Amino acid sequence: MITILFRMKMKNGKEEPALASLRMMAETVSASEPDTLAYVFHRSQEDPADVVLYEAYPDEAALQAHVRSPHMADFQTSIAELFDTSAIKVDALKRIAGFVRAG
Repeated sequence: MITILFRMKMKNGKEEPALASLRMMAETVSASEPDTLAYVFHRSQEDPADVVLYEAYPDEAALQAHVRSPHMADFQTSIAELFDTSAIKVDALKRIAGFVRAG
């Protein structure tokens, strides 16, 4: 399993369009990528401008299908407008233990 943690910071004054973009992306991934296991955006309680995306894929093929999708290309074009690109951090992780419950 491949897990990605994608951290970004919304630009000041761009919070509403940024949140709308994140919600649309989550809905699109859910509807069009059946192999994506998880795609969940979170906001920091300490700094609401900070956003963390938790993504999980069963394998490299599913991750590459996501990366190469048209909706990902569209989302990437909006990132510079809505997010501070200097604050973006991406970590690729490999699960070693644990579980996820539907909730």
